[in-house]
Amino acid sequence: MTKPSKLLTEDEYLLVREAKRRQMSKLDEDDLIDLHTRIRRARNKHVKLYRRKGASKVESKGARGQAKAANKRRAEKAEVFEDALSRVSLRLSTLAARAALELKEERLARAQKEGTSFGTARSDGKVASAGRAHRDTTRDSAGRKKYEASAIAKGARRQAKKDKRGG
Repeated sequence: MTKPSKLLTEDEYLLVREAKRRQMSKLDEDDLIDLHTRIRRARNKHVKLYRRKGASKVESKGARGQAKAANKRRAEKAEVFEDALSRVSLRLSTLAARAALELKEERLARAQKEGTSFGTARSDGKVASAGRAHRDTTRDSAGRKKYEASAIAKGARRQAKKDKRGG
């Protein structure tokens, strides 16, 4: 494989360098999302170019294998961005998991501090049922009613069709 510094333009090389572990350690989650988006776009661009140019060279080269060899540089470029994207994705998933864990611990600590649970504590130490704090309204939505009515009508049509056949 060709060295990335000889393969990429200066802007592309700088973008790939941002995906190095040392560089990413300085970024927060939002900055990583931005970097991930930029690298994904670059990767998609180079993969698209690789496929298009490869397809157009098949006819002139006479075979897909020879066209692939003639398109090696574009494939290497796409692979450089694919590697960078995987590094950024891994770092982003690690930060997101850590943030989710911190948020969960924070919510649990707040709930313990406020004494919130599924029931409320009574003065004698027993827990009284708090009941439902809020009512599930998904059943009442217009979309849900339409879906259920559609399913009922479909079943009725199916049954009528069976009855018409006599079976």
